[in-house]
Amino acid sequence: MATKLERRIGINAPDDVIWDILSDIPGWEAWNPIYPKAQGVIRIGDRWTLDLALPGQSVRTINPVILDWAPYDHIHWRTQELRGWVTTVRFLELEKMGEENVIFSNGEIYDGWLGGYYVGRMRNPILQGFEALNMALKEKAEAVWNERRVSGK
Repeated sequence: MATKLERRIGINAPDDVIWDILSDIPGWEAWNPIYPKAQGVIRIGDRWTLDLALPGQSVRTINPVILDWAPYDHIHWRTQELRGWVTTVRFLELEKMGEENVIFSNGEIYDGWLGGYYVGRMRNPILQGFEALNMALKEKAEAVWNERRVSGK
């Protein structure tokens, strides 16, 4: 049975500001606490190289495959853990609430023979990582948006 872990956060910035940050994959290194090294192109079927740094865990490299994406809306990718015994679908999703307000959803669905075991063992570091990513994206997007408003760009 699949298990879903997710964290959501409200961000006071337009969806285009947030999308610009999310879609700059190499730029994640400057702000993203759980993916401190990132390479890839947002293209269905493309394989990325990400360093995954969950709190309290050793940094490890993962190679997700992009399943789906839509500008200003979402990026979904799939990984396999533990030699394929755990399959995950990772999602980063934007829900526009107004001209300057977005709900950002950040989560993962775990499945496979050892999916439940993996989630049971890793739940806290995963959720802490999701929270850290949410806060970092919120801070970056709101700072960019405030700077744009002040400068008039």
